Amino acid sequence: MAEWQVYIVRCLDQSLYTGVAKDVESRVSAHNAGRGAKYTNSRRPVVLVYREAAESYGAALQREHAIKRMRAEAKRSLIAGYGGHPDLPQ
Repeated sequence: MAEWQVYIVRCLDQSLYTGVAKDVESRVSAHNAGRGAKYTNSRRPVVLVYREAAESYGAALQREHAIKRMRAEAKRSLIAGYGGHPDLPQ
């Protein structure tokens, strides 16, 4: 697996948060413990719904930015196409 990953979590209010991390599981745990992003702090718990490997930190940041610019329906399509990943809850 690549060192850097882009991830999307679904918050309690059904909003989506996109970020980058080397260890996505630890980052999601940090979000759920209130030590993640300010955005997710009041929207806990969060659930990992998407992850994508990146070649480098810079590539991960570029992809994160591209995903954040997507409309909600495009993000939902991206997530739906990824639903069969064994590491993600069904």
